[in-house]
Amino acid sequence: MVETSREDRRSKEEAQGSEEKQDAAHAKPASKKELIERLEKAEREAFENYDKYLRAAAELENYKKRAAKDRQDFVKYANENLLRDMLPMVDSIERALEQAAAATLQDFEAFVDGLKLIRDTFISVLGKHGATRITSVGEDFDPNFHEALMQVEGGKGQHNKVAEEFESGYLLNGRLLRPSKVSISKHIDK
Repeated sequence: MVETSREDRRSKEEAQGSEEKQDAAHAKPASKKELIERLEKAEREAFENYDKYLRAAAELENYKKRAAKDRQDFVKYANENLLRDMLPMVDSIERALEQAAAATLQDFEAFVDGLKLIRDTFISVLGKHGATRITSVGEDFDPNFHEALMQVEGGKGQHNKVAEEFESGYLLNGRLLRPSKVSISKHIDK
């Protein structure tokens, strides 16, 4: 009953509101001067609102262009830090090649040590940027992290274990960047 009385009140209020509007419409029109003032005021408001609309639309368009340029710049320069960290390794490789050209067989051991140092620096840079090497040899084969290139014969407890790694796999912040390319041991009963 409470709801029906509320609904009745609403419909009565709506009916009164529409009657008042009709009365205002049938009321004696305002003077010509008042009508002109109202019209001028409405025109000013319309012009101001249209101006606000144009400004808001232009501001939105400028924002879209700025956001697109920012996204483009981000993609364009996203690897800047990684590449900057790799430049010293390129320098080291160039020095190693210069040394190799002038090296004798006695210098070969120093050359190998230099290459190991470059490799370690490179792995350090990868780690600095979130890339970690996947450990594979001796682990259970996991198709999520390993790509099997071949099967080899293995001992009794070695079934489905990674026997050899041909290329190291890497994770980037926990996500697979590249799977390890491996051979898998397979136990064969004789």
